Amino acid sequence: MNTRKTGTGKGRTTTGRGTKPGGSKPAPRTGKPTSKGGKPAPRTEKSDAPRSSTPKPGTAAAEGSSKPHFKPKVRKGDPLPSFNDDAIRLNKYLSNAGVCSRREADVLIQTGVVSVNGEIITELGYKVKKDDRVQYDGETINAEIKRYVLLNKPKGFITTMDDPLGRKTVMRLVFNACKERIYPVGRLDRETTGLLLFTNDGDMAKKLTHPRYEATKIYHVETDKPVQAEHLELLMRGIDLEDGRIQADKAEYVKDSKSSREVGIEIHSGKNRIVRRMFEKLGYEVVKLDRVQFASLTKKDLPRGYYRHLTEQEVHFLKMTK
Repeated sequence: MNTRKTGTGKGRTTTGRGTKPGGSKPAPRTGKPTSKGGKPAPRTEKSDAPRSSTPKPGTAAAEGSSKPHFKPKVRKGDPLPSFNDDAIRLNKYLSNAGVCSRREADVLIQTGVVSVNGEIITELGYKVKKDDRVQYDGETINAEIKRYVLLNKPKGFITTMDDPLGRKTVMRLVFNACKERIYPVGRLDRETTGLLLFTNDGDMAKKLTHPRYEATKIYHVETDKPVQAEHLELLMRGIDLEDGRIQADKAEYVKDSKSSREVGIEIHSGKNRIVRRMFEKLGYEVVKLDRVQFASLTKKDLPRGYYRHLTEQEVHFLKMTK
């Protein structure tokens, strides 16, 4: 049997772990620490209370929990904020109209050169409604936001704002594009597919359709029979139609196509059904016609039947078109 001496008291031994000779049970420990002399030890500043099992915010345990650590208190009965979508700040109205930037508009308002419904406004936070008449330096301003929507038109839709016969129009396809009233630039007949631009910018629409500044258009044409090479040359030299002479800028077979029935043609004219009429004049029937490019715009990443809004850079390029 191994024995060892305790720190005090001579001849006292322990047997095993904490037992006295004779097999008696170990003395129970008290819950309070004692100092010398048996008196209770003074209480320290550290709390003896057990640590909380709730993880603190920011710890690994807390981040692994999906439940929030606290719930914000919400007073019942608080009124919800109300917003008037028809009213916008006067400086934004001037900015949308293209008069100047919002910061510059604040200066104009403070100088007293802007009026609403005949009354000069100098309050920066003033809001105007849809039907208000805003004037800058005596001239009425139209602040309608300009919209530019590009559609990849499918078959079976006619290019018109409304049809008295109840046929499907392209306006159905862009109905949810924006709140502003937009209209198509140029036309594509019912069976022709491809790019069609919509806008409420009258100046740009006139520029893209004017005979002098007619936008470039590229079509993918498929005919009922192989197209002869001499006829492609004739298209570029020009042919006479019932409404005048017309010629293509380019006409060539489609690359990577095994059939000479597929032709690419580039023209500037915006006359009605011009591509179909050109091929009919040469004895071909167009079975498929797809406009793959309009001005600087292409069908890239735009599936058939879908639309998208033009980027600022695309709008800038269109305005620079000559």
